[in-house]
Amino acid sequence: MELHSAGENALILYLGSETSPAVSARVQAAAEAIEQALGDKLLDLVPSYASLLIIYDAYSTDHLAVAQTVRNCTASLTLQDSNEGNIVVLPVYYHPEAGEDLEALAAGANLSVDEVIKLHSGCEYRVYAIGFAPGFAYLGEVDQRIAAPRLSTPRQRVPRGAVAIADRQTAVYPAVSPGGWNLIGRCPLRMFNPQAEPTMPVAVGDRVRFEPIDRDRFLTLGGEL
Repeated sequence: MELHSAGENALILYLGSETSPAVSARVQAAAEAIEQALGDKLLDLVPSYASLLIIYDAYSTDHLAVAQTVRNCTASLTLQDSNEGNIVVLPVYYHPEAGEDLEALAAGANLSVDEVIKLHSGCEYRVYAIGFAPGFAYLGEVDQRIAAPRLSTPRQRVPRGAVAIADRQTAVYPAVSPGGWNLIGRCPLRMFNPQAEPTMPVAVGDRVRFEPIDRDRFLTLGGEL
């Protein structure tokens, strides 16, 4: 573990050098311990693949005190202290009309479209990080047989709910935005709603499963084509 300054009221804690469920669990365990120890001195915690950004209230504590608290928390850290996270099921309409790259990805992998759908929906994915946009959860890891590189030219407009693959990661676009991932389907659920509580259906450390649905079910659940 390494602890470094990340600004006048922030520290960043590195808990590994690779992307793996074990490192992610370590990040979660550290976040829970630090949140409890710092209490109202803490402004925000931002977990990622192998690191944790700690932003504290500089009016109620200081850099050295926070650093010592973090070291104390992590000195006796065990993965057993970590919450395994929730299991979240996201419905997906897998079809070329909802995923423009589905057929091309299948052809490139020498698989049928049905095989791609089966492989993508047959895995349980861990939420490693949330970034790029509110509600954009980076999920891993995709079966190697359907891993695909980012598009050479990103699209200017990717629709809300687009389910996509880039390398061995998969994600759901929470809003209309540019993007260069391979689109294979669409999820009708909102991945970010500022009026809801919580604002996102997933959090770092959660596990996600995708459930294939048909077109009618997709539209009934509020999906848009």
